[in-house]
Amino acid sequence: MSPQKQTVIVTGGNSGLGYECAKILARHDKSYHVVIACRDAAKANQAVDALIQETNNKNITFLELDLSSMASIRGFISKFTQMDYPPLYALVCNAGVQFIDKTHYTKDGFEATFGVNHLGHFLLANMLLGQITQSGRIVLVSSGTHDPLKKTGMPAPDFVDPQLLAYPDQASSSEAISLIGRRRYTTSKLCNLYFTYELANRIKQQTQKNITVNAFDPGMMPGTGLAQSYTPIMRFVWNYLMPVLTLFYPNVNTVRQSGKALAALVTDSKFNQTTGKYFEGTKQIKSSELSYNNENRKQLWEVSVALTSLNQTETILETGI
Repeated sequence: MSPQKQTVIVTGGNSGLGYECAKILARHDKSYHVVIACRDAAKANQAVDALIQETNNKNITFLELDLSSMASIRGFISKFTQMDYPPLYALVCNAGVQFIDKTHYTKDGFEATFGVNHLGHFLLANMLLGQITQSGRIVLVSSGTHDPLKKTGMPAPDFVDPQLLAYPDQASSSEAISLIGRRRYTTSKLCNLYFTYELANRIKQQTQKNITVNAFDPGMMPGTGLAQSYTPIMRFVWNYLMPVLTLFYPNVNTVRQSGKALAALVTDSKFNQTTGKYFEGTKQIKSSELSYNNENRKQLWEVSVALTSLNQTETILETGI
């Protein structure tokens, strides 16, 4: 009997970690239909062609998704629902941005790091819940940089009222934009954990589904596109000098190593009952002390519902605040 066909969506699957994860998923099981969800059609179509060639799995397609636009996310859901895809088994929330040159904004006027890394995936995951199979999986790519004790060289996150994360007060800061930008990134990765833990809990409390939700730290992956807004010198160091560290340092990984671990969180049956957890690679670890703050978690959820205008018809969870 042939295995049941299932769909897996990978956001930002056209390059870097998302591409490697999509490749391993498509190779792992020819019954998987892998949907690459990203905003650049030309790059995505190139990636799809390359993936089909590399994996020999023809069930790889592209659907346009711009996480910086709530309208685009809703359009993606509508299009996905109309397509004749196999049942949706997993959602990999991988896409992420970091800006250290200036403050960028989404189409809806939110600060872009918070808007894309958290709010976009918040809306996407909530709206897909009703379509995910009974024992499906959601994996959110977070980062060890959310934990100040990890000594990653990144500034500690600064979780404040999520309204301020969405609409930061520009005037009051005398800090360098490069520091502000990096802190916004680490804060967004802390938000990924709050969302993971709260979503896992709400699914358990409010639904009959056994959808698992876990967060993943890929480690530092020098050479990936995360440094696009860095200065030329910093980009050179990131792209050409730092990859050498993958040979010597723990949790500094090649994209291939991290892609394999991320795919395992989707495919490995040993994680069937594991939900609301944090993984460094495939090893379950504790996230930062701050990430277990339940008040922050609930506040982020409530403000996110309001900011994304998520309504009761769009999700199987209760949106009432």
